[in-house]
Amino acid sequence: MTFVSSAMKIATGALAAASLAGCVPAYQYTALDAKYQQMQQTYAAELAADQVQITELEGKLKVTIRDSLLFSEGGFELNRKAKETLDKLAPSLQGLQQTNVVVDGYTDSVPVGRELKRYGIDNNIDLSSKRADNVVVYLRGRGVNPNILSAQGFGATNPVASNDTAEGRAKNRRTEVTLVGPGN
Repeated sequence: MTFVSSAMKIATGALAAASLAGCVPAYQYTALDAKYQQMQQTYAAELAADQVQITELEGKLKVTIRDSLLFSEGGFELNRKAKETLDKLAPSLQGLQQTNVVVDGYTDSVPVGRELKRYGIDNNIDLSSKRADNVVVYLRGRGVNPNILSAQGFGATNPVASNDTAEGRAKNRRTEVTLVGPGN
């Protein structure tokens, strides 16, 4: 009986320690929650139009922007609406010193065309990387600390919808800007 009780206490303690190790400090939630609330207000119209999605989970704040808001179809250069959209985001990111801002680019599964190959973009990984890089360059130009910015392209990996339909492909073409850290 004593062995079982001791084993249960050890197991319970281990579970408690494991769950606490994954916890995010309250101050971090507070700072990220403030950013979340600010972005909800900033992007109210885009949220209503299903062009932007904002999520907060486990010490991360993610802004997902539909590709059509940032780039022309099959393109990688930021358009006018992209600059307007990123101009709304930049003030929330300016002044951050301890929070990493990771820009992830995604595409659908349709292979890149000849036009993009003329620019040295041979596949969807290259295209998504170029798009993410362009977002980072733009944010740097808007006063976001370059030391906290990074970009990566994932191409057609990690789809959020089926690539079998036009609607699904449109959802998969996205850029995610994720804040990781204390929110300051």
